[in-house]
Amino acid sequence: MESIGSALKQLANKQLAEKNMEQIVSELNHHPFVRRLKMKHPEFDDTVQQLHLARIYQAVKEYDHCSACPGLDQCPNDLQGHYTQLTVEPFGETSQVVEKKVSCKKYIANQTQKNIHKRIRSFYLDDDIIKRGYTVSEIYERDSARSKAVEQITDYVIKTLQQGLQSEGLYLVGDFGTGKTFLMTYMLNELAKEGFTGVIVYVPDLIEDLKTVMKNGDKLNEMMDTMKEADLLVFDDIGAENLNPWARDHVIGTILNYRMNRKPTFFTSNYDLKGLQKHFCFTDKEGQNDVKGRRLMERIEHFVQVITVSGENQRGK
Repeated sequence: MESIGSALKQLANKQLAEKNMEQIVSELNHHPFVRRLKMKHPEFDDTVQQLHLARIYQAVKEYDHCSACPGLDQCPNDLQGHYTQLTVEPFGETSQVVEKKVSCKKYIANQTQKNIHKRIRSFYLDDDIIKRGYTVSEIYERDSARSKAVEQITDYVIKTLQQGLQSEGLYLVGDFGTGKTFLMTYMLNELAKEGFTGVIVYVPDLIEDLKTVMKNGDKLNEMMDTMKEADLLVFDDIGAENLNPWARDHVIGTILNYRMNRKPTFFTSNYDLKGLQKHFCFTDKEGQNDVKGRRLMERIEHFVQVITVSGENQRGK
């Protein structure tokens, strides 16, 4: 089709234009895009075609680009991720060719994925962990030993899609590297597709960074409000943090207290619930405080379904 493009630029010379016009029309008439257009619109005759030659040529060129699509990032069409759709409509005593820019499937999928990512925020986790999407079959294939956990999480997703937000969240417990974070990001992505918002926060880094964030009250309030208001909140690797009383009682405790009976909260941990309670009961600053540790656990254990994630350590594989 490049020869057509060269010919169109030479239309200023009348004799050459007449000669090349025949060549252009001939090539277009043999193109499957134009042939289908003529079959659909019998009124699309040679006169109409000649009047709208440049428009038709552009649509044909983009059709060829799409047929050999190099990918969205390398899209050579004038408007990336779009192609020209032509229709023939009445225009007085004749007809006219009307063009419309249409989004391609790759562009729509890309925009859908971007919208999903906008609904999920992460604190102290690599965004790539959030953005990588997986199918259910991929989830199962990565480690069959955790199939029961995958089934429970899949059931939870289906239940939420059917009934709306649940009052109960999930508590994923298992050894290092068994994919607890991976499964939670899968859940967030699946529910974000249906419009739910989510936040996942890596607790050890959150607690460590609070010393800095405390100096900026607005930033701390914004973070806490984001975690309070999200439809789905995941506290990742809870129990691995170097806990202090203020972080336990006024950050984690305040967030959990707000979300109780409002929105579900999710946890991943190497500790079971008893081990986590023991962790909450002790801080370097105040030593053992069973009452405060138990108070925080009251905001967790009655609002989660415990799921054991078995399997091999996947890190480094």
